[in-house]
Amino acid sequence: MAVPKRRTSRSNTRHRRARWKATVPPTVPCPCPRKEPVVPHRACRHCGLYNGRQVVEAP
Repeated sequence: MAVPKRRTSRSNTRHRRARWKATVPPTVPCPCPRKEPVVPHRACRHCGLYNGRQVVEAP
């Protein structure tokens, strides 16, 4: 089994971990009059519309 020869420095560790962050999912406005933000290619949680038609029962 491979073992590292040297300890990884603090700056290298932080540099590597700097890219591990959460990203905000992109949203588009729903075509309904409320214009709620919706993740693309998903039905709207508020009105149940997808691609201009009712696919889910609205709450």
